[in-house]
Amino acid sequence: MSGPTAVAEIDGLTVEVGGRRIVDGVSLRVLPGRVTALVGTSGSGKTTTGRALLGEFPAGARVGGSVRVAEARVGYVPQHPAEVLNPARRVGALLHDIAREQVRGLPRPRRRGAARERVLHALASAQLPEGEALLRRFPHQLSGGQQQRVVLAQALLLGARVVVADEPTTGQDALTRRRVVGELAAVAARGIGVVLLSHDLATVRALADEVLVMRDGRVVESGPAERVWSAPSHAWTRRLLSGTPAPVRRAPEGPRPDAVLQVRGLRARHRPGTEVLRVPDLTVHPGECLAVLGRSGSGKTTLARCLAGLHRTYGGEVLLDGAVLPRSLRDRDRGLLAAVQYVFQDARASFDEHRPVLDQVARTAVRLRGLPAARARAEAADVLGSLGLAAGSTARAPALLSGGELQRAALARALLARPRVLVCDEITSGLDTVTRRDLLDLLAGLLRDRGDLSLVLVTHDLDTARLADRIAVLDAGEVVEQGPARDVLTAPAHPFTSELVLPAVDVQVGAEDEAAAVGGEERHRLGDLLGAPDPAERDTGGEL
Repeated sequence: MSGPTAVAEIDGLTVEVGGRRIVDGVSLRVLPGRVTALVGTSGSGKTTTGRALLGEFPAGARVGGSVRVAEARVGYVPQHPAEVLNPARRVGALLHDIAREQVRGLPRPRRRGAARERVLHALASAQLPEGEALLRRFPHQLSGGQQQRVVLAQALLLGARVVVADEPTTGQDALTRRRVVGELAAVAARGIGVVLLSHDLATVRALADEVLVMRDGRVVESGPAERVWSAPSHAWTRRLLSGTPAPVRRAPEGPRPDAVLQVRGLRARHRPGTEVLRVPDLTVHPGECLAVLGRSGSGKTTLARCLAGLHRTYGGEVLLDGAVLPRSLRDRDRGLLAAVQYVFQDARASFDEHRPVLDQVARTAVRLRGLPAARARAEAADVLGSLGLAAGSTARAPALLSGGELQRAALARALLARPRVLVCDEITSGLDTVTRRDLLDLLAGLLRDRGDLSLVLVTHDLDTARLADRIAVLDAGEVVEQGPARDVLTAPAHPFTSELVLPAVDVQVGAEDEAAAVGGEERHRLGDLLGAPDPAERDTGGEL
């Protein structure tokens, strides 16, 4: 007896850009009500393969093979949903435009009500039961998770038979990841084929029926999810599934030098009257790594942006070497701008898409250290090379680099300022297991080799936090615990920390949404942060 008819199919797909084959002979079938997952490291070809179902390919690509979609619309939920939502239009307007086209054949008196009914049904199907209240909001007034579900509602409203979800759990804490699993499971239960592009192995294991493991554009292993997990046949699959954590660093013993960075009585707000962060005291010592650990919406990024001068609406003080730092970037001179550097979670959004990566990295040394352009480029090439990026790749535009490569480039750009303090905001959250381990090893090497460099790691990931000497735990804008990393991770004193560091468990379907609202968004114009011609242009006063 033949199986179900595929709603979409890729056969022998090849995609070549600039003489480099980024997808090489990939085939897959998307079945109704089933989840097909593509897993692999950054640059393995997952996103290019997934977007082929939409008929979208990189500019100038040479494409071979075939892509067939059986009279089905294909919906796409990108890794960063704000990119596909019109920021100038309310959610209701975005969705009603689609719904009105679908009820055009009804009598005029019934159209408005029928369109609204379709919109609310689509929102509910995308796990947004509070959809009525969201219709008058603009996209930037939604949390990242809500934006993601609005994009999913658009796809359902269009009648998509296939949904491509590109890294939907990237940068999310465990609670939010469970909610995403619930959303996608509900979509599949409606008979829609789901193509999941992800390096989040817990999410893939919870959702996928079929898994394709990719490396360098090829499928090296495929099969039913449980078989791939329990008995992987390819060496690369075994390496990808191995979860070797970063080692726990031991806090230095004996007297420590004076703090390089200190927070005193910080009380930050998003808008007048809305206080979101309270940090009475926090210190970072020379050569030390401090991890700021907490769930989405706990205030981690707000704290990081206060340190870097990206969030100026706060009371209290941030001090560098005992001197108060101006709250805003526009009030910091070149020396202070260079001293505290910030690396964004979304590395791709922090780069100008039209300029080669090497030029953007070199610009930091020109703007903040006054180096001639030629010398800055040479130094940038050296630093990029030391981080594992070849000259051939950094001469390209950002779109031609993988997420892991761009994260290294963003780190190189910050290092070119020769900072005293490096603030890294969830820089490992968008990376696969192999690339994440490599980046953590790289950060450990920087701390070892550059004794005067201090590191502030904003993270929800326990493996990343293990790199730290000390950990500060945030919950609902409050520091609930801080101390040596080993103590916090193995013998937490606060009930919330105990819950946070519980051994990881499999993602379960049906968890509730944490709904941590995030206002504002990262822009590439903040990308060469603190290395811009006019720092005033970089101070948005917004909040991530």
